[in-house]
Amino acid sequence: MEQLYLIREGLRSFYSKYEGYIRSALKFLLCLIVLTAINSKLGYMKRIDNTAIVLIISLLCSFLPANLIVFFSAVFVALHAYGLSLETAVVVAALFFLMFLLYYRYSPKDTLAVLITPLCFYLRIPYLMPVVFGLIGTPLSAVSVSCGVVSYYVIEYMNEHYDVLSGMADENTVARFKYIVDGLLQNKEMIVMIAAFSVTVVAVNVIKRLSIDHSWTIALLSGIVIDMFTVIIVGIRLDIKINAGALIIGSLLSALIAVIIKFFVFAVDYEKTERVQFEDDEYYYYVKAVPKIRKKTLGSPEKEKRIEPGRAQARYRSPQKGAN
Repeated sequence: MEQLYLIREGLRSFYSKYEGYIRSALKFLLCLIVLTAINSKLGYMKRIDNTAIVLIISLLCSFLPANLIVFFSAVFVALHAYGLSLETAVVVAALFFLMFLLYYRYSPKDTLAVLITPLCFYLRIPYLMPVVFGLIGTPLSAVSVSCGVVSYYVIEYMNEHYDVLSGMADENTVARFKYIVDGLLQNKEMIVMIAAFSVTVVAVNVIKRLSIDHSWTIALLSGIVIDMFTVIIVGIRLDIKINAGALIIGSLLSALIAVIIKFFVFAVDYEKTERVQFEDDEYYYYVKAVPKIRKKTLGSPEKEKRIEPGRAQARYRSPQKGAN
């Protein structure tokens, strides 16, 4: 196990040293994968279904804020929708605009949630996203994960109903708009996933903040169980047939990947937990300090510097009133 922690610390040190280059490369790769996936699933507008255009935009996004990847992805989907029909493009653009308002208002830093959630659906591990962002995000990360869910089902709707949407020229405009809006907003499977993922993100985030040992592990496992039961319960309520085999296998794979991510993000040594007490003129402070596992502490537990309550209290200074 110690070797794994040494490898982890080596990777963290490498990332810290070359963070700028690695972040740019990852943004380029993410944008390339997302836009390529959109073109492969849709491809109704041949002008943007072009490798050179995808490479240029990906290279541009590698030097710009990550939120622009979300913007360009939405533009690609809307343009492909326009290649399908004008009514589809209008409805999709309006839906994306509403999602952007929610996303930029409540969780603008969760770019990965919006982009990777659809990819996880295609990889058959969608249940990974609410657990991971419940651990590393906030309760508001439910908004970003939900936007990713809607994006996936918008693309799937356009892909599955291509023949109908492209052959509605004889229908009047109102009938075409009504068919598209009803098809998108009355998708019961999408509603089930949004409900399950939102509940899971909030539950995982609440549990991992509890002052108990192994709170992250408990939150992770609880999140997988909560997600599964919410999908089943809401699915039954909405009279949707749930593929139990796909649900269980996808949840188990998601749990395994989530454990690996947790290993790199959150590694602490509960055996060396310290409980210290601070006080000032008005309050007593009871603090639980759990040391992180770092390279310098591996293999030399006897040399670790432990927190002593007396020293901690001596170092504490009460904040001065009126100080900025």
